[in-house]
Amino acid sequence: MTVLWDTDPSSRDRYNFALGEGTRVVESAALVSRALQDGTEILVVIGPDIDLQAVCDLADQLRVDRPEVGVVMLRRRLEVTLLAQALRSGVREVVAADDLTGLADAVRRSRDLSVKFAGHTTELGSTEGRVVTVFSAKGGVGKTTFSTNIAAYLASDGARVLLIDLDLAFGDVGISLQMLPQNSIADLIGMAGHIDEQAIQSVVTSHESGLDALCAPAEPSDADRVPGQVVAEILRVARRTYDYVVVDTPPAFTEHVLAAFDSSDTLVLIATLDIPAVKNLRLTLDTLDLLGSPREARIVVLNRSDAKVGLKAEDVVTAIKQDIAIMVPNSTAVPASVNRGVPIVLDEPRHPVSVSLKRLIDEHMREPVKGHNEGVSVGAQSRPDGAKVRRTDGWSLLRGARR
Repeated sequence: MTVLWDTDPSSRDRYNFALGEGTRVVESAALVSRALQDGTEILVVIGPDIDLQAVCDLADQLRVDRPEVGVVMLRRRLEVTLLAQALRSGVREVVAADDLTGLADAVRRSRDLSVKFAGHTTELGSTEGRVVTVFSAKGGVGKTTFSTNIAAYLASDGARVLLIDLDLAFGDVGISLQMLPQNSIADLIGMAGHIDEQAIQSVVTSHESGLDALCAPAEPSDADRVPGQVVAEILRVARRTYDYVVVDTPPAFTEHVLAAFDSSDTLVLIATLDIPAVKNLRLTLDTLDLLGSPREARIVVLNRSDAKVGLKAEDVVTAIKQDIAIMVPNSTAVPASVNRGVPIVLDEPRHPVSVSLKRLIDEHMREPVKGHNEGVSVGAQSRPDGAKVRRTDGWSLLRGARR
């Protein structure tokens, strides 16, 4: 049953399409609390004329006392300051009062999230999800293609997947999946320190494959407004809600990327058969050693591995002094799938590229990576000179090394 807090007597009939039969209408916050006492209601919808501060007070109280109860607020005008204040207080979604379809969708999402909070999750959801970060220090090697395909394949199998675009200035996750995101990671800046599952759910964009995407800001200038601490907070909260969190990255060791490294269970490091890419991969591995990143969590992938460009996979192994876990062949079908906005693992599941990508996922992501580099402990990593590197916060360590 849904509790509708509204002072308009005709509100039940007006919102019946979105809320369904059996909606209980009340006229005050006290009556809302009383209606929630039996513990069966999991949704409160609040009418457009209820005072904003009263709504925020109720949402803030429910977030602590009854986190499984969702609050959806209706407003006649959607303003940025109003949205920020409401979401910061724990309101799951804010919907235009005349948008009944949007309200129905918000109600469905809130109820689904409430079921998870109530403990009716699968066994997989009872533990924290895995964070997979896809990285290369060189652009153009296929990071976004890998990220979108990994996320889509996992989601197509029924896993709850969040794909985060950390290329905050020029991210292509949204356009690669032909999505039109209304929100981005920048919308969480004002909630720093108070980001929760409801906040993330309110800004993600859902894809037909089943994955949720937290896209990069539309304006490159917004990239500098996103602190590294917000990225760390998002990852910490997201892994409690999702089975997998896949992170696409820019080709640089930014504050945001280092925050992702610190939170990741698996690092997918991509190179191609060209000297700049191999050189940057070697430098990336050295930097990760310096940062204390666990070697057994790294997966080296050679993309376009059969390209006839004068280098061979053996040359890459010699240069980086590490085995290649997966080799993905070159194919014009990959950019064609990107142009269609459909991940190739879903569009052409038997294609050699798809087979390689699925092998990467099935062998290295569904279970904790074991024995990828034998003899390397998680707590302390060995450097080439034999010294031990203590794992610490990557950003602060790298900044200190640059001084």
